[in-house]
This record gives sequence, structure tokens and C-alpha cells, in this order.
Amino acid sequence: MKDRLRYKGRLAQTRIYFGKCIRMFVYQNDWKFLPISALIAAVVTFVVGTNMFQVQEGTQLGVFALTCVCVWNGFFNSIQVVCRERDIIKREHRAGLYMSSYIFAQMIYQLLLCLAQTAVTLVICSVAGIRLPEAGIITRWGTVDMGITILLTTYAADMMALMVSCLVRTTTTAMTTMPFLLLFQLVFSGGFFELEGAAEKVQYVTLSHWGMNSLCAIGRYNEQPMVSAWNMLVKFKDIEVDGQKPLKDLLINMSQTGRDDEFLLWSGQQNQAAEYASTAGNVMNCWIMLLILLIVFAAASIIALQFIDRDKR
Repeated sequence: MKDRLRYKGRLAQTRIYFGKCIRMFVYQNDWKFLPISALIAAVVTFVVGTNMFQVQEGTQLGVFALTCVCVWNGFFNSIQVVCRERDIIKREHRAGLYMSSYIFAQMIYQLLLCLAQTAVTLVICSVAGIRLPEAGIITRWGTVDMGITILLTTYAADMMALMVSCLVRTTTTAMTTMPFLLLFQLVFSGGFFELEGAAEKVQYVTLSHWGMNSLCAIGRYNEQPMVSAWNMLVKFKDIEVDGQKPLKDLLINMSQTGRDDEFLLWSGQQNQAAEYASTAGNVMNCWIMLLILLIVFAAASIIALQFIDRDKR
């Protein structure tokens, strides 16, 4: 490998290392990422059920779970890629390896892997009976818009994990770091935990925040009914006031007059969120932020590896 690298330019080195990635995919069982992705997606969609994109509560829960799948897949793809061959990279860098070529080769390979995982995730969602949005916000097809968001979220998480792999010493350290990164992404997504002060600003640098916002916008969260208020009324319907059950009488009257659906839609209108608005600007802003983050992670990976010769570990 040293002789092959010594007189090669950046583009040629990128081709060489991309070929190496493909061989590792075939011969070192890196293909296992695809069935693992399918298994994770299947488990998550089984738990979420078919309420996703039907009611606000189901959409928020489903989008949160789907974002978890994207972030997990991305982290798992590349968290060990660099640190497991750190000594080899160090020797080849001394022999003429451009770190930018190495990272670009990894980026191309990881992009193809993320594309395959995106396709697997969408197929699993369809098979599980989740009714995907038909009309898109940016493109004509909702499935395409969803696929782009899933791809960008997975790929950005992949690049973050690649950066971590460039910084840490061993695969053990990398795998120990991954759960904390995943927890950080989920807690600061802004989807389930109400963030205030400095914590609210942290969410803007998390992949999960932009992935969730984009998927909720594409899934038309703000246009869906909310069932929590209705379920709460049903829960307390047997409360008596002066020997009467006013809530029960109200629910019966609304059901008989066909106003229960109207109430659910009204509840959803009171629970709209500006960041989930189904506008092209909203979705495009999420995509741009994910692109910026993944580019920053890739650039940081190159910079980190430039100093590998000084690494005495």
C-alpha cells in the first residue's frame, strides 16, 4: 500500500481507499449493518404502531423513534472505522497518504451505506403498515421528502461518529462514547423534553432536532387531530357533580351529534407548533442545517487526522 500511495494524487488515493472500503464491506462482514438496520427499524415501527402521521401524538412519538433509528444507524456505521486501523493510517500517512483522500473515500462509502439504510427503513415502515405522506413539501412525493430527511440525518450522524473515531484512541473508547452521544442527541432534540435557557440553544446543534422538525413538517403534524384531550375527558367521564355525570353526558352528546371529530381537530389546532409548519422554507432550512453539520464533522475529521504523526499513544 505504501508504494501505491507514494506517487498517487488525491483523486487516485480516494479511489484506492474507496476500493478498500468496498472490500471490507464484502470480506469483513461490514454488510451486517444492513440487516441490523432492518431489525432496528422493524422493532421501532412495531412499537410505534400505525398512528404515525394520523394523529399528533402518534406522529411525534413515531418521528422521535424514527430519528433514533437514523442516529443509531449513523453512529454504528463509522464509530470504529478509523480507530480500529489507526496504526495503519499513521504508517500510510508517512508514506504519502493524504488525509483528505482517506476521509473523502470514507464519505463516499458511508453515503452509499446510508442510502441503502434509508431504503431499508422506508420499506420496513411501509411493510409495517405506516401510512407515509403522499404529497411532498419540496418534491411531489412525501416518501421522497421523507427519504431525503432520513438520509441526511443518518449521514450527518455517520459523519459525527467518523469524527469521534478520528479523535479517540481505541475502539473500546469509541464504543463507550457512543451511548453518551446518542443520549445527548435524544435529550436535546426538543421533541419530548421542554428545554429552557441555555439548554434551548443546545438543541440547534443537534441532528435529532432538525431531523424531527423536518419529518413532522413533511408529515403535516399541524394539520392532524390531537386525541389527548379527548382521552382525558373519557378517563374522567364518571366523575359526579351533584349526582350528575356532566362529562359523560357531554361525550355522549358529542358522539351522537358527530362533533367528536370536530373536537379532535380543534384540539390539534390548539397544539400547533411553528417549527412543524409544513412549508418549503421550514423543511429546506432543516436540510441545510443537517448539511452544514455533516460538512463540519467531515472537516473536523480531516483536521484531526492531520496531526496523527504527533500521536504518541
